[in-house]
Amino acid sequence: MGGRVEGKVAFITGAARGQGRSHAVRLAEEGADIIAIDVCGPISSNPQIPPATPDDLAETIDLVKGTGRRIVAAEVDVRDYAAVEETVNSGVEQLGRLDIVVANAGIGNGGQTLDHTSEADWDDMIAVNLSGVWKSVKAAVPHLISGGRGGSIILTSSVGGLKAYPHTGHYIAAKHGVVGLMRTFAVELGQHSIRVNSVHPTNVNTPLFMNEGTMKLFRPDLENPGPEDMKVVAQMMHVLPVGWVEPRDISNAVLFLASDEARYVTGLPMTVDAGSMLK
Repeated sequence: MGGRVEGKVAFITGAARGQGRSHAVRLAEEGADIIAIDVCGPISSNPQIPPATPDDLAETIDLVKGTGRRIVAAEVDVRDYAAVEETVNSGVEQLGRLDIVVANAGIGNGGQTLDHTSEADWDDMIAVNLSGVWKSVKAAVPHLISGGRGGSIILTSSVGGLKAYPHTGHYIAAKHGVVGLMRTFAVELGQHSIRVNSVHPTNVNTPLFMNEGTMKLFRPDLENPGPEDMKVVAQMMHVLPVGWVEPRDISNAVLFLASDEARYVTGLPMTVDAGSMLK
């Protein structure tokens, strides 16, 4: 089966690498043209997670073009509403329409308990992982409504948007907030046949998870833990015998929610979590 989003246009944030790149390529494989943005630079003060780069975004562009689809891409910070809006408007002008929004951009920082989380880490986290989601959808909604064809909005949350973990309280708060955005947008936009859902991944094999800071958080007992050391603990989070999933696993869920196969699915927090929510 192919062409599940044939002829549609998808706006994807955080598209330079990781899940965002995977979503862009997967939707392009199934026939969508892409509007892609990424900040391509540092946001948080966390030195253990190297930021995406312009070269990363260029690679996403090449991968999408390799599927035969069109892509409009720009280096944009989701905290900057004016820049997001300008890019969406330009993308729609060039590609002719908008049907799908994947508000995926997110960061990780900190690693302290909430009472020791710095104000800077808190502010960065909420600004990107919550406010940035709202701004991205806000910029896109006028095009979905004016198109008169309905649409699908998918917000990237986390299993941390459905339950708590220690040492990531500001992330947990932001991702819980994304669920509130999803449900409210679903209620408000349903009259326009616009569906709004969220995806809730467990650990994903991307730079946001596969980094020195996360490995030390999982294995504080080791001086220099690696992926295999982390896997021993990470696997305990799941029912299925894996420590993490791959970006394409999340992209397949995004594709389903974006496609007409999910035409009556709205307000759904969809987990892709190897059974983490059963723990």
